[in-house]
Amino acid sequence: MIFHSGFSLCNDHPFFTPFFKRSDYTVAGFSYGAIKAARYAAGAEERIDTLQLFSPAFFQTKKESFRRLQMGAYLNDPIGYTGKFIESCFAPCPVGEVALDPDANEHQLRELLYFVWDDTLMQTIKTKGIRIEVYLGLEDRVIDVAGAREFFIPYATVTSINRANHFLEECL
Repeated sequence: MIFHSGFSLCNDHPFFTPFFKRSDYTVAGFSYGAIKAARYAAGAEERIDTLQLFSPAFFQTKKESFRRLQMGAYLNDPIGYTGKFIESCFAPCPVGEVALDPDANEHQLRELLYFVWDDTLMQTIKTKGIRIEVYLGLEDRVIDVAGAREFFIPYATVTSINRANHFLEECL
């Protein structure tokens, strides 16, 4: 299995262990990593049976002012921005431990904020016979969950998890 981590994170795969399809032919990604996983699956020559997208970064419904605000905050204080981002990922649950990627940068954040999921990408993946699974936490305070759900339903099996945050942890 190939797994792609979220923005500013590394070794975040344990959060998704309950959902993994354990196979040499599975590609998975979380948040920003979902973008990388989808692009990988679309361009791969080797066999891939399943693409698993956990809380895929979905910001295409956000206004340009939102994107500029995020980029400005990151450029002004990358460490502070990352801390607040991690808090948002865990909300409304208490913040847990995560490993940060020391190589995270503004280019990755820009790619994440400006990436547009489109029909061409999804059709390319589907045409290869790859099964797409999308997992969304209904309490996710990072992405546009409703927009993501609406977009992915024609292409994927979409699983919505009640009381779950961006890491798909259920909060009581």
